[in-house]
Amino acid sequence: MHNTASKDATREGTTRHDIHYVQLAPQYFEGVIALGNHVHGDNYLTPELISDYYTRSFHNNVNASWLALHNDVVVGFRLTFAHTQWTPDKWCSTNLWTVDKDKVCYFKCNTVVPGKQGLGIGSKLLAKSIESASIQGAIAGLAHIWLASPGNSAYKYFSKNGGVLIKKHPNKWQYASIYEGYDCPVCDEHCYCEGAEMMLSFS
Repeated sequence: MHNTASKDATREGTTRHDIHYVQLAPQYFEGVIALGNHVHGDNYLTPELISDYYTRSFHNNVNASWLALHNDVVVGFRLTFAHTQWTPDKWCSTNLWTVDKDKVCYFKCNTVVPGKQGLGIGSKLLAKSIESASIQGAIAGLAHIWLASPGNSAYKYFSKNGGVLIKKHPNKWQYASIYEGYDCPVCDEHCYCEGAEMMLSFS
């Protein structure tokens, strides 16, 4: 998959040097929503959600959410909540964490246009978010990884970058599919996908 994506990117005439990285800002909301819903399913992102996520990205005027642009078009994003802007819920096994839960940011979601994969965009976005989150005061980041991604690529990618599995959670996005209009791209009715709770330490 990696080699195919790289060839596709080359055919499109895109190189790593053509990709620019900026922090999430309102003028890019529409592009982020469109990309997120195209890859993850309808209503994965909405104007209300992205506005909330943007607010949660900040601590002490530092923004932890980053975008990848090609010709000023959003081709990737990493949405990250500052360690002070989220509260662990039932999908978070804080008793199994080995770090202070008050110093953990939350990697909400990561997406790259399929045709631009293989250019290191995902890893660069993660590095940018880690750098910003560290400045904010976080020492680690938590993510719930979608285990139904093609080839389980999301899990492999996060593991490769240092993520450690904490626990697997069945039906992680079922509530959103029933009550919030989320349309899972792999489940016919309600979402039954499993989510992997993973921790990435910054040190």
